[in-house]
Amino acid sequence: MSIVITPLTDAEPEPSGPRLLWLASDSEAVPLGTALLRLPSDTGTAPRAELEVRVHPAERRRAVGSLLLEHAVSSARRNGVRTLAARTPAESPGAAFLRSHGFGGVLTLRFARLPLAAVDTTVLGELLAAPHPGYRLESWTGTVPDHLAETFASSRRAMDDMPMEDMEQEPVAWDVERVRAVARAVEKRGDLLYTVAALDEADGAVAGFTELVVPGSGTGDAQHYGTGVLPRHRGAGLARWMKAESIRQARERHPGLRGLLTDTAASNTPMRRVNDQLGYERTHEEIHWSLRL
Repeated sequence: MSIVITPLTDAEPEPSGPRLLWLASDSEAVPLGTALLRLPSDTGTAPRAELEVRVHPAERRRAVGSLLLEHAVSSARRNGVRTLAARTPAESPGAAFLRSHGFGGVLTLRFARLPLAAVDTTVLGELLAAPHPGYRLESWTGTVPDHLAETFASSRRAMDDMPMEDMEQEPVAWDVERVRAVARAVEKRGDLLYTVAALDEADGAVAGFTELVVPGSGTGDAQHYGTGVLPRHRGAGLARWMKAESIRQARERHPGLRGLLTDTAASNTPMRRVNDQLGYERTHEEIHWSLRL
């Protein structure tokens, strides 16, 4: 079979970085598969690009994916990329394809869902009523209030040491403008960002936080974003307390919501335990892959 690889123009450039695309087709211009390469906007010290290769099931094992990968790898090298990153469902054709082309699995993410209709409100109430001496909860919608902006940005460091297995990742430099930009991006696409924070009563600073993004329609499933507690405040049950309050608010504000989605590194035992205690049910696993160029 003759395979033609055609570079495509990115119709909707993203602010996160340029995207390169390729289409694989046969001699009669029938599409067979695509490849997408997201180049980094900031090359940093170890430039890393994200790769997606998709081939129609009927066309697999005919070298379509391999040809698309060749073009993506060549372009990545020309653009100074040192590492290719990809992700697939565990035990999938995509996982087997990447493994056969030298990619190594560096992180396993476990996905879970909380069906809101099945929430045990008695247990939830007990978790919320449990004492947490020295702390109080505060929540907001959208952009962080000015009086918490600095310590909220600083609290994002709580994510720096979360278990990432073998995945190499440079810590994100969070500041007030960055956290506000995230909130604006969520608002721009029509969704709602809710944040619950645990404050240290000694100084009023943010000790931990959890975020939930709800579809603008208030229906379907909402998605947890970050949840983190600064190291010196760990062991006080703050993550479970904050997520319990986030669940309570979601049920109260959006009765049309069906569930809450979350994902956690398989090796992140403390957060997995929190999710289990709150009733989240495992749905599937995803593997993150890496290839050094």
